[in-house]
Amino acid sequence: MIVDKAIYRDGARETITGDISDAFAAARADGDCFLWIGLHDPTQEEFDLITSEVTLHPLAIEDAIHAHQRPKLERYDDTLFVVLKPLRYVEEGSDIEVGEINLFLGDDFVISVRHGRANPLTGVRRRIESDPDLLAAGPAGVLYAICDQVVDTYSRISHEVEADLIALERRVFSGQDADVIEAIYSLKREVLEFRAAQDPLVPVLEEIVKGRVELCSVAREQFRDVLDHLLRVDAAVDEHNELLTSALSAHLALVGREHSAAAMQQNADMRKISSWAALIAVPTMIAGIYGMNFDHMPELHWLLGYPFSLTVMVIAVIIVYRMLRKSGWL
Repeated sequence: MIVDKAIYRDGARETITGDISDAFAAARADGDCFLWIGLHDPTQEEFDLITSEVTLHPLAIEDAIHAHQRPKLERYDDTLFVVLKPLRYVEEGSDIEVGEINLFLGDDFVISVRHGRANPLTGVRRRIESDPDLLAAGPAGVLYAICDQVVDTYSRISHEVEADLIALERRVFSGQDADVIEAIYSLKREVLEFRAAQDPLVPVLEEIVKGRVELCSVAREQFRDVLDHLLRVDAAVDEHNELLTSALSAHLALVGREHSAAAMQQNADMRKISSWAALIAVPTMIAGIYGMNFDHMPELHWLLGYPFSLTVMVIAVIIVYRMLRKSGWL
């Protein structure tokens, strides 16, 4: 659907009340202006209304309608096609929602196509409408304002992710949260989505800053400032990803140490049990032999046979006990 359309002339907004044809006709009536049409999840029929007034490349139109593109900048004759990935941070689940903005820019028009809930364009319109310098830059000023807003959102979300990471590290080293590994994987997945949104934007802005995009040459200094902010965000996201990998390794090491300690304790317990079983086995064996009640057995009718057998049992137990103590089993 078409959410907004306006002509910007002499630093002021002129709202168009008619259809798309009226908007382009009004813009063409005075060459010193540009038209900005905003769409949200447009259909092919709505795009046909625009392509009937301005020539857009079919491949770029297909990308804009179906979305799911990575950030990029492409040139089609006199038209630029730019894809940006705005983000939205959901505090309830520490989730990062990824949207998409597709921009068609010409000398006298801007067509913005938005997908998803992340929407920085309303604030951008208000910003450029209150800033004569941005309006004077024309479509390049609009692209700069959108990129600046998107990157500012990246910076805020980076701080939110950092806070989540600090809280996660505390959970890891507290040793009291067995489910922390799921939280680590969840946050790492969000960070990777973050990287996929912002990392490809770096070469796009570098292309503009190096002066290779003629349409944006009037705002190169502004784009350089946005690029500087984006590079800081890019470094922070890389750091977050590495810290999450380290947190995962630390958690697995702590779990492994706990399992190893438990295994060692279990082994020590088993050795003690085996030792006591060995101590009991010696007198049990002797008592078992003399408890068979055969008529012809050595010392069976000997007066000292009973105390002798008890003495042998005690001595044998003492010898076995000392051997087990010396070996560390007891």
